[in-house]
Amino acid sequence: MQIEKFSEIIAHFVGIFETTTEEMRLRAELAEGRGPAENNPAFDDLVANTPTFASDLALQDYDPDVNYRSVSYEIVYGGARRFGRPFEESIEKLSEIAHRDVSLPRFGSPQDIDIGIETEEELQVFDGPGSAIRFTTQVNVLYDDDYLDMTGGNHAPRDTSFVVEKLAEFSAEAEIFSPFANLQRTDTLEGVKQIAGDMETYIQEIKDSGQTSLGTDEPPADNPNDQVHDFVLPGDEIPAGPYINGKLASEIPVLDDLLPDRGLAKLAGEPDETQTSVEQHDPAGSSLEVTAGANLVANIASVVNTAVISSVTAVMGDYHQVDAITQVYVYSDNDNISSVFHSSADAAENAGVTAYNIASFERDSFQSTQPQTTVDAHGDPIFPMAWRVSVIEGDVSFVNWIEQYHFVTDNDTMTVMTSGSETTVLTGGNTTLNFSSYFQMGLQYDLVIVGGNVYDINSITQISLLYDNDWARAEDGVDDGATIQSGNNLIWNLAAIHNVGANDRFEAMPDYMSQAEKGIQERDPTMPEGLSTDSNFQGYVGLNVLYITGNLFDMTIIKQVAVLGDSDDVTLAAAAILKNNPDAVVTIDTGSNTVANIAEIVDYDSFGNTTYVAGQLYSDAILIQGGIIDHDVSQPETAGERLANEVIAFLDDDSLQGGDSGDGVINGGHDLSWSSAHPSDVMQAVVA
Repeated sequence: MQIEKFSEIIAHFVGIFETTTEEMRLRAELAEGRGPAENNPAFDDLVANTPTFASDLALQDYDPDVNYRSVSYEIVYGGARRFGRPFEESIEKLSEIAHRDVSLPRFGSPQDIDIGIETEEELQVFDGPGSAIRFTTQVNVLYDDDYLDMTGGNHAPRDTSFVVEKLAEFSAEAEIFSPFANLQRTDTLEGVKQIAGDMETYIQEIKDSGQTSLGTDEPPADNPNDQVHDFVLPGDEIPAGPYINGKLASEIPVLDDLLPDRGLAKLAGEPDETQTSVEQHDPAGSSLEVTAGANLVANIASVVNTAVISSVTAVMGDYHQVDAITQVYVYSDNDNISSVFHSSADAAENAGVTAYNIASFERDSFQSTQPQTTVDAHGDPIFPMAWRVSVIEGDVSFVNWIEQYHFVTDNDTMTVMTSGSETTVLTGGNTTLNFSSYFQMGLQYDLVIVGGNVYDINSITQISLLYDNDWARAEDGVDDGATIQSGNNLIWNLAAIHNVGANDRFEAMPDYMSQAEKGIQERDPTMPEGLSTDSNFQGYVGLNVLYITGNLFDMTIIKQVAVLGDSDDVTLAAAAILKNNPDAVVTIDTGSNTVANIAEIVDYDSFGNTTYVAGQLYSDAILIQGGIIDHDVSQPETAGERLANEVIAFLDDDSLQGGDSGDGVINGGHDLSWSSAHPSDVMQAVVA
């Protein structure tokens, strides 16, 4: 409305009105100091306008708006500008265009104009996936050497350092069965080549010598469990197992059926639905239950590797394929039990230690999903006519390195007696677990070209050490009838390597694969004719190709070490209350330990049936299984003033004699030193 325009004018110009008022005030003040008016010069052109004054400007109402008008021309943007060209080059382009009578736009670059000149087409490449390297070290250190005296007497504690020394000897005996336990973590070309070379050299020497054992003692003929064994099996491809303690078996035992009943953490039973109150009017019985063993240490590792898989792989260098499983256990279970005790029913049915080395090598062929239509409407076969190429400059590493360690000692010294009530003593029952699981999922390609070598290495090393020599004594005046369980231990080493990709898929390198590599290097978009007619690609409209200019490292290393010392010394003392309660029930368990190493590697090498190799093919596999039983007769001694560092005594490479174990250096990895780990049982020194 008109009134709104007036209000807008007033609002915008109120400042001008105030300024004019201020100027009038200043003029009045200045006029007071001026001279006579007639002295001022007169200007004829500033007098009032005469009636003849006229203007061609049309007066309009004020409109508070901003009108935008573009320039008189429009800029036509073409392709990307390329600035900074030499002046001479620009003149030449303009001259050439002028002779062709091509009209130019007013803006833009002459190079942005399509003048009908054909330019050379170049293959467009994309970035491929990067390397994936994982180093994992898991360590459990536990000292649970307890001392218990229920009599209130003066029984000197014993020195248990001999257990650690015996475990160190066991470790030295196990080295012959674990030649790959000292492999150093690496992801460099030199390191991987060193590992592959050492493993191939060792396996080749075993092949050439024709060895089936490593020269340790044969199992005794009177051993009913036949648990002592020395077995070596090298070859290009080991037949599918499983191999149990050096023998080919039809099936693997069920672990749940063999686990000792530790009597701990039992599943809750069904709740009682009755509403009847439970009352007991008879006095409580006199019983004593002692559990000094029942320890569980376990390493569990699983790796599934599908990093870079393809239907067809072309290797311009050598192909190294090495699979190795080494398993060894060493144990001693030579108990000294007084005649006062009699073995429990479980001990009568089970051996002192049941030990298993179980290994299997499996290989399957997995066919990639082929197109449903392999011929066109005319019945002619369909082959790819284009390709999409991804390039990785340099080497590519897919490394999974897992190391798991357990060092547990549970050497208990106890003097116990019945007290006329139900008494339960638990000084064992420790559980330590290391668990590691990897699932590496990458990209799938129709063709992978490797300009260098391929190193495909899978290795599992398992070492289990158990020392379970126990002593059960009875003082004078103790009645017969006490029950003891000193055996029923289980050692379980289970390893499996499962390769996906037939072992007979390797073929000589065709010429068109070399032409394809050269074409990618020169960025030639034309796919070689032989590649477009390869029978492996029938039915594909286009190919997804990965080109690695360097080497490909596909390496999975698993090392598992489980060490348990459970040497218990239990003395049953007589109590005066037994005279009034001769039916006391005494149960002692110093065994029921479990030492387990479980590892699995699933490696997807190929989805198809063809791998082209231009160089040499090195395919090796080896299985080593060893079991050693040590009938140690060491006797415990009273603890003296000498303090032993159990970790250094066990892991020091120097001899136990003639050296100070305090100077030992523990190498738990390049960047980890687990020798400084604190015991998990912070209350280990408390006298119960």
